[in-house]
Amino acid sequence: MTSPVRALWNTPAAVPAPPARVWRDWVLVGVLGPLIVVEAAARPEVPGRWIWAAVLVALLPTLLWRRTRPFTMLAIAFAATSVVGLFAGADPQLYTTAYVIVLLYAVMRWGSGRAMVGGGLVVTGGWLVSVLRPTTPGDVVGSLAVIVSTCSIAAALRWRAAVRARELDRVRLLERAELARELHDTVAHHVSAIAIQAQAGTVLGADDPDAATAALRVIEDEAARTLSEMRSMVRVLRQAGDADLEPSPGIAELDRLTAAGPPAVQVTVTGSAGALPSPLGTTVFRIAQEAVTNARRHARHATLVDVTVGIAPDRVRLEVRDDGEAAASVRPGFGITGMIERATMLGGACTAGPAPDGGWVVAAELPTSGARA
Repeated sequence: MTSPVRALWNTPAAVPAPPARVWRDWVLVGVLGPLIVVEAAARPEVPGRWIWAAVLVALLPTLLWRRTRPFTMLAIAFAATSVVGLFAGADPQLYTTAYVIVLLYAVMRWGSGRAMVGGGLVVTGGWLVSVLRPTTPGDVVGSLAVIVSTCSIAAALRWRAAVRARELDRVRLLERAELARELHDTVAHHVSAIAIQAQAGTVLGADDPDAATAALRVIEDEAARTLSEMRSMVRVLRQAGDADLEPSPGIAELDRLTAAGPPAVQVTVTGSAGALPSPLGTTVFRIAQEAVTNARRHARHATLVDVTVGIAPDRVRLEVRDDGEAAASVRPGFGITGMIERATMLGGACTAGPAPDGGWVVAAELPTSGARA
């Protein structure tokens, strides 16, 4: 095989994987069954209409497995219609036969390379069988155009989904690398504190045992924090990369978000952020920063973005809400994906969507233990 053919042959199934079955599949099958019967009854001029109606109804279950077994379902449908067509001496002329095109689309959209090649051969064989029977040039060209168009649309959507999946992976890697740099900075801070306290304890040990004991307690506390954050880094990140390390912003720096506008940004923090792990504070800041940026870019007619942080002993809750026009649900973009990824890495959760009373709201809840475990 030549390289392009070999590459196509070895192509894996589409990523991300499709759902096995959704409610729309059952609706499609439920609607097509009666529709086939009604068309057969309404078109007495179609040769063998009841035979074709029975075949089409019998083949309807193939629609339910078209994503998980696309080639098998397509082969069953085309083999059945071709065999019946040879014995009946005529093509299926019922309009509802068009649902078989959905099976071809599923092969090209979701199947592996082998499935796509096999599906192409099956469809080509079925098309050639129909050409061998008496037909008009218009029907030949029309059927070929439908096949080519279906394959082209499926291939285009498959390529688009693959590009989006790669972009989402790239965003996740960038978020992980950035969080790694921030964790590295916090660990370096604690190690520096340990070194300073160790030096102080060495100097004061002989003359002031109490001061030396206090220094040891500080060292113990800083070492425990460092170990917790190092465990977080190892658990969450495997590749930190080489990049310059800058001080990591936290909850205390949320006032930075009020600097630019419009719309105006109002920040409200309740509770004490002093005892929070640095990775947690940085995550809160980054999610709030992304949410405010999205509001400034996309919120229509918004005049205020309200950033609220509630700090409790066991968790931190962040809510960023704008007063723009009500928006419909949208597919998560790269910014939303990054926010969700950050929250998930620390054992929390983040949601983004239209608010019931208008505008857009981003809500995140992060456990304080997630950044230490």
